[in-house]
Amino acid sequence: MGRQGMSDTITATASPEARSLVVRGARTHNLKNVDLTIQHRTLVVVTGVSGSGKSSLAFDTIYAEGQRRYVESLSAYARQFLERMEKPDVDAIDGIAPAIAIRQKNSIRNPRSTVGTTTEIHDYLRLLWARVGQTYCRQCGKQVERESPDVVADALLALPAGTRLLVGFDYRIVQLEPRPNGSGPESEGANGDVDEAASDDALFGTATDGEAGPDAGVDPLTATLDALRRRGFGRLLVDGRTLSFEDAAATPELLRDAASLAVVVDRLKVNHEVRARLIDSIETSFHEGEGAAFAIEVDEAGAVVRTHRFSERFECRNCGIPYEIPQPRLFSFNNPFGACPSCHGFGNVIELDLALVVPDPAKSLNEGAIEPWTKPHYRSCLAQLKRAAKSGQVRLDVPWKDLSPAEQQFVVSGQETPEHDDESEGFDGVRGFFRRLERKKYKVHVRVFLSRYRGYLTCPECSGTRLRREARDVRVGGRTIDAVCGLTVRNAATFFEELALGEKDAVVADKILREIRRRLGFLTDVGLDYLTLDRLSSTLSGGESQRINLATSLGSALVDTLYVLDEPSVGLHPRDNERLIAILKQLRDQGNTVIVVEHDADMIRVADSVVDMGLGAGEQGGRVIYAGSCEGLLKDTRSLTARYLRDELAIPVPATRRRPGVQKLRILGASEHNLKNIDVEIPLGILTCITGVSGSGKSTLVHDVIYAAMKRVKGDWDRAVGQHRGIEGAEFVTDAVMVDQQPIGRTPRSNPVTYLKAFDPIRELFAETKDAKSRGLTASHFSFNVPGGRCEACEGEGVVRVEMQFLADVFVPCEQCDGKRFRPQVLEVRYKGKNVDQGLDLTVREALAFFSGAPKVLRRLQVLDEIGLGYLRLGQPATTLSGGEAQRIKIAAHLGSQAGERMLYVLDEPTTGLHFDDIVKLLAAFRKLLQAGHSLIVIEHNLDVLKTADWIIDLGPEGGEDGGYLVGAGTPEHIAKIESSHTGRHLSRILSAAAAAAAADAADGD
Repeated sequence: MGRQGMSDTITATASPEARSLVVRGARTHNLKNVDLTIQHRTLVVVTGVSGSGKSSLAFDTIYAEGQRRYVESLSAYARQFLERMEKPDVDAIDGIAPAIAIRQKNSIRNPRSTVGTTTEIHDYLRLLWARVGQTYCRQCGKQVERESPDVVADALLALPAGTRLLVGFDYRIVQLEPRPNGSGPESEGANGDVDEAASDDALFGTATDGEAGPDAGVDPLTATLDALRRRGFGRLLVDGRTLSFEDAAATPELLRDAASLAVVVDRLKVNHEVRARLIDSIETSFHEGEGAAFAIEVDEAGAVVRTHRFSERFECRNCGIPYEIPQPRLFSFNNPFGACPSCHGFGNVIELDLALVVPDPAKSLNEGAIEPWTKPHYRSCLAQLKRAAKSGQVRLDVPWKDLSPAEQQFVVSGQETPEHDDESEGFDGVRGFFRRLERKKYKVHVRVFLSRYRGYLTCPECSGTRLRREARDVRVGGRTIDAVCGLTVRNAATFFEELALGEKDAVVADKILREIRRRLGFLTDVGLDYLTLDRLSSTLSGGESQRINLATSLGSALVDTLYVLDEPSVGLHPRDNERLIAILKQLRDQGNTVIVVEHDADMIRVADSVVDMGLGAGEQGGRVIYAGSCEGLLKDTRSLTARYLRDELAIPVPATRRRPGVQKLRILGASEHNLKNIDVEIPLGILTCITGVSGSGKSTLVHDVIYAAMKRVKGDWDRAVGQHRGIEGAEFVTDAVMVDQQPIGRTPRSNPVTYLKAFDPIRELFAETKDAKSRGLTASHFSFNVPGGRCEACEGEGVVRVEMQFLADVFVPCEQCDGKRFRPQVLEVRYKGKNVDQGLDLTVREALAFFSGAPKVLRRLQVLDEIGLGYLRLGQPATTLSGGEAQRIKIAAHLGSQAGERMLYVLDEPTTGLHFDDIVKLLAAFRKLLQAGHSLIVIEHNLDVLKTADWIIDLGPEGGEDGGYLVGAGTPEHIAKIESSHTGRHLSRILSAAAAAAAADAADGD
């Protein structure tokens, strides 16, 4: 109420339209001339079935126009360097604000980008370490300080009054070299430059008493003392006592082996009256001693009591190691100045990866453990190993993992052999084998071969921190910047809350710490406190990437901006939904308009306004069924969304669940990332859901361990596999398949029928007609992917791209084929009265009737209709399909092939972008896969999917360091009884509600 009142006060003088975003006549993609009015500074949820036009309205129309107008406000010169936005197909959009899109797709591929850099936390960390960081010597561990004469004077005057001090500097003894052209030697000063203060007489001397003259040079000690005398100095410190230059020259044996002289500048007693004199002496010492000076305490007898060393240079006084003065660029791995010189700031280097060389440690050397030596061309290397191993240095019939470290080292690095041992001579191990190949890198096939066994290994110089050594010598609060970046957001927030600084440093760091704490708080609020700040952005899931962008947007504190978000709840456990909703409300309350494409019931219920798209998908969608408050939506009779929210329609809990059989897949000792050495059993032939809070280790277990290990066992994996002791039961599965929501194609020429291989029999039908045979046309002529029958002007795309420099490229229909993609003679051929272009324009349901006499076509298309995609057009470009549609097409492709095989299908958050009704169709597709004898592993948080699962594996109990444990495994009813399971608590509520509803229905039936 208060927020609404404030909004009304702010816009009291504005007209109603000025306070609203008005869309008129939107026709982008499948939108049917949509009109819509959205109040500014509200939270709006756009929902509807998959393919109903939600993204077309929110992203391709509203966001695209807001971004395009902002970009067009820039100069034409600037616009040519930015992404060019196409004008959406809409009559008018009024009252639109500058727009920011936060999508679920992780488009960051920069290998240097991290969570810290994306959120700008790392920029503040660099500034903090540069301004208040303390450098410590890497050798002795003492703090390195740059000391001014005033600082040194204060330190010395703090000594007890009357303390006797000798202040001075170390001066290198002059090394004499003959002058060019035999003119005599030259003298070097302390900095290695010619000492202009020393005269020729002082430097070269004269020939007296029959001694050598200038041509023979002068004693270096004599030349150095003469040079110092000319500068006004007269005493040295030798063996703890002071000597005049004359005494030192008279006893040269005392200084014979010395590289430098300890020159005394001043002798004084500590008291506050000598401050000016002391500062002057220190300045002189710094100047003459290349920035270094000493102050020696002596007793009444002149014996040395204690030595104080000071340096104006930024170096360790004890070790003499120079250090870089902290500055922001020193702590940036994106800057050449701060990046590790070995890995150039990437944290890893491309080297020989022994995990790829020995992909299966269970094999012995005789069985081909060294994979490259199993190739016919290199089998001689194995023969060399066998000859070298005759002395018993390595066992050939023992699994590689059971060989001793010495035996493995022998195979990897080789061993020098005695010259007389001809049989074993020349074996230089695996590394020597690859070194020999390196010399032949000019051959393409050798480079390809080498690349198969190279991997990204942690940089040995920086240990993966990506910063140069000097940056890792600076600490704040006792920690280096790379150590803090290695903390989780939760632990980093604790570190900065407890950080104690000196009075001066606290003033300097106040604003910096405030920003760091604020941004860490935002990451915590969006449920990402388990991420480390140095986590690579490219390894984040789409949901994590989107929530990071959301946290960044909160940090920017913009006002009157239009935010468009694509399912921010993706990858978020139901436990964290309330925090996400609070964040979106906060973004709205800052004075922004927030449009969210979402299906989550909790999100819909808290929205200020709901826009429901439908009625169906594809051609049947593209209309606004309802726009208004959630209370009004619940009363709407046409809305499919409302029927699910009112529980008129619901996904039922199965009356019986599939029981696990004897065949199981067992993962032993999974310990990758935060997994805590867990053993996991996955029953085969049923639907298994892997769940847990964000960061609990689900993706690590499924992607990095189970899927990668299965692919390696099946011989189709040349990358690293997550750490685990072993996998059992792989023989019960034919292969593992990843089914994700990535597009089925990246060009308009890719479409559902080409992906399902249904276009091949369709082309054969056209090729078998009389018209085709009379024209000499074959099946290949009816393809727009290859030359022959396609229009060559547009290369089968139907449109021609016109580049517009600083404007968006324009796509116009091809003039030669009028957008039909085929040559005229191909389009003249008809099957049942339709040409091939008209056939591709049929929906799946229409095609089932049209191709009723072609079993090959029907078999492939029938599956699409069964899983709810009967509305798609056969030739619909893949680029226009939603993620949910693409995923179901992939499932259809697997349902239509691989008969008799038993596959393990892996799906990661398959409900992303799916409406309640779409989940019903997805579960139907799951049932068909299971009926065909396959097994499913699904990473999921959606409670509608979890309650229908046959088996649940719950990880946690928390995320990050507190995750990676097996909380429980069993049926949904079993998980619901586990008190420590966050998933169990939510499942318990859902199952109880379902049981109550079933009981009520039974009572009504009676």
